[in-house]
Amino acid sequence: MKKTDENAKAYWRENVKYLVILLSIWFLVSYGAGILFKDALNEIRLGGFRLGFWFAQQGAIYTFVILIFVYVRLMNKLDKKYGYDE
Repeated sequence: MKKTDENAKAYWRENVKYLVILLSIWFLVSYGAGILFKDALNEIRLGGFRLGFWFAQQGAIYTFVILIFVYVRLMNKLDKKYGYDE
């Protein structure tokens, strides 16, 4: 196995780790806050709306957009770390 093969495997291992973490956050926000923990979150109000409702309608979308920017930043750092940046 060449050094570049080891480099590529380490790159993908770290990439998959980031994906698992970010997708877990995505799942917790969309399914957890919007469905599972809705009743508990509805006890809290945000801007006049119940927090469970807010997460189901808008909070999840905001979180998804933020996760996209976080993923882009993480991947740019990862590309530079392993020499795949252009």
